[in-house]
Amino acid sequence: MSIHTDPWPEGTPAWVDLMVPDRHVAQAFYGPLLGWEFDEGHPESGYYSNARRGGRTAAGIGELMPGSRVGWTTYLAVDDVDAAAQRVTAAGGTLLADPMDVMDLGRMAVLADPTGAVVGLWQSGLHTGTDVVNEPGAQIWNELMTRDFAAAKAFYGAVFPYTFGDMSGPGFTYATLDLDGRTVGGLGELGPDAPADEPPAWSTYFAVSDTDAATAQAVELGGQVVSAPADSPFGRLAVLRGPSGETFTLLSTTEPSSPRS
Repeated sequence: MSIHTDPWPEGTPAWVDLMVPDRHVAQAFYGPLLGWEFDEGHPESGYYSNARRGGRTAAGIGELMPGSRVGWTTYLAVDDVDAAAQRVTAAGGTLLADPMDVMDLGRMAVLADPTGAVVGLWQSGLHTGTDVVNEPGAQIWNELMTRDFAAAKAFYGAVFPYTFGDMSGPGFTYATLDLDGRTVGGLGELGPDAPADEPPAWSTYFAVSDTDAATAQAVELGGQVVSAPADSPFGRLAVLRGPSGETFTLLSTTEPSSPRS
């Protein structure tokens, strides 16, 4: 289903947010591109706004704070963020932000895995994460690309209840992240053709009905094309760079938009 209002199962990419110098610049870009509307949330979090698609929470956009970086961050759902943080350090990860309450919305932490990729943890409170997925204007896929596939697989397998499906082929190594037989994300190895300075990172894919048209619109709105639209077994995709330098991917879908809430 595209609509999900309950807490996400542990290990599921439950939320994504973007940190930028000026969230209003980002809103002017992503609003038209993905059909997002924005609210400013709680007055206490004046630097942060929620993006809504059809009235449902889809993502967050906030302004940089000390220690944060420009870019999209994936947050993986956990039932108990403090217990998960202990598993992170026991498995060789590093906590960049210790578990903390976010008002009454939930509890979070941010970590770097042993390969250097940054990812967040989210324990639901009043905010359960994204309410809409896998349809135009919503996240449709999250994946980690790293230079040490074996180390990443061992780490995430120790921290989360994942099993791994093998999607590797000639010249590439890739696994699905599965929960109870349901695929929730991906883990791949950066191959020798990847730029030497490309860091390990989690990436976010947003669904669109027409990748080519959305890419052209992104350029008109001030974005840049990193990788031009191309067909894949899972849909037509393009890698883009937003106005603050953040990268993200568009992926076509035939899923219709849900009725407005």
